[in-house]
Amino acid sequence: MHVRPLHDRILIRRLEEKEVVKGGIIIPDTAKEKPQEAEVIAVGPGKFDDNGKRMPIDVKKGDRILIGKYSGSDIKIDDQEYVIVREDEILGVLEK
Repeated sequence: MHVRPLHDRILIRRLEEKEVVKGGIIIPDTAKEKPQEAEVIAVGPGKFDDNGKRMPIDVKKGDRILIGKYSGSDIKIDDQEYVIVREDEILGVLEK
């Protein structure tokens, strides 16, 4: 299924952090924090400014970004978990 976000919304997939177990303690999934690093899957066309011109979005498909722990709306498509966020909820773009 293909999802096309509207306006300034962005479809992302959280990237799972590598599990590091110290001292043999295993933390259950329900107690883990949500990862803040994500990959951009799809980008909306951008919102309109006061003059009616469309403002482009600064991220593109494939970018790795940082988001807040509780940002966006969680959705599930074809047994895959995604998050839809607004552009202003993105904290930064990770560059190599």
